[in-house]
Amino acid sequence: MCAVQAGFLGKRTLVLEKNNRAGAKILISGGGRCNYTNLHTSAQQFISANPHFCKSAFSQWTVEDTIGFFETYGIEGQEKTLGQLFPTTNKAKDIVDVFTGLCADLDQPIWLNTDVKAVEHTGESFTITYEQNGRTERISTPKLVIATGGLPVQKLGATDFGLRIARQFGLEVIKPMPALVPLTITGKDLPWYEQLSGNSIFCRVWNDEISFEENILFTHWGLSGPAILQLSSYWKAGQEFFMDMLPQQNIVEVITEERLTNPKKTLLNLLAGLYARKFAEALSGYLPLSKNLASLSKADLEQISNLIHQFKVKPAGDKGYDKAEVMRGGVSTKELSSKTLEAKKVPGLFFGGECVDVTGWLGGYNFQWAWASGFVIANNI
Repeated sequence: MCAVQAGFLGKRTLVLEKNNRAGAKILISGGGRCNYTNLHTSAQQFISANPHFCKSAFSQWTVEDTIGFFETYGIEGQEKTLGQLFPTTNKAKDIVDVFTGLCADLDQPIWLNTDVKAVEHTGESFTITYEQNGRTERISTPKLVIATGGLPVQKLGATDFGLRIARQFGLEVIKPMPALVPLTITGKDLPWYEQLSGNSIFCRVWNDEISFEENILFTHWGLSGPAILQLSSYWKAGQEFFMDMLPQQNIVEVITEERLTNPKKTLLNLLAGLYARKFAEALSGYLPLSKNLASLSKADLEQISNLIHQFKVKPAGDKGYDKAEVMRGGVSTKELSSKTLEAKKVPGLFFGGECVDVTGWLGGYNFQWAWASGFVIANNI
């Protein structure tokens, strides 16, 4: 995006790409369909030490700008869950093709298989040492943009390169951690999750900071699914959170109403009508499933309500960078101008995208930050 927007302004850029193809992470996003923005994007959906930092970029490049940009080059969007916008073709490759095609048209070269080994700042320019086809070469430039992403999905070439460059130039880096990542359960609680592996239910999950209502997925090692991934960005080791496994109904009211007409129905059969039977049966260790509704005591109803609406979870950890969607933390926003994304201490050095301490929710928000930061930098290099 930065190279394309710079090209529109008549500026010459060169993209140095370590991988053998451009946009590797775009290609796997959204299950290969690429939710390229979110209609509800605002600063509220982003985590940063400075929650206001991204506002300037989003005012310069809006969601409407993203939609219009892609429509101009043949990508029509279709809205899915919670404002997520996907190409109608459902092909992430179409998004990448827009950028690679425009770079070719605008004569903005992309050098693939180019591994940057060192960056030096001498006077008015940066000298880049890189390796390409077994040869080590150097190139100089007055402006340098670091848009190297974060640590997730290392099999796609993800590294801490951007963070190392920031530290090299004396910039503060907020401790990076996996975000939008599945959470693991260990010990005596694990067998219960294992037996439910593959089951998905609609939940409200929450902690002291935030809550989300979306599906959760039980796995043989813990919990995943959209609601869990969202909450993981606000979770720290040692903390617990809660799940309301029937967020749109009150289980006591459901039981009270049902026993007026079906007093002999068992709690198991009632729950099997609300969830998959396998999930209902798995609650046998917690609830008196064999009791009929008429015989449930006040204490039973309180126990049922607490379990269904306030199920406590204390994860052991997370699945790490290989299973994370994005990285939280990164180059401190204190080090960058919010209007230009230029490093305050190093004129001509810019940071954009995931390597900056701006982390969005699941659902296209991080792409909107990528496009916006690319646009902002292009206008200021």
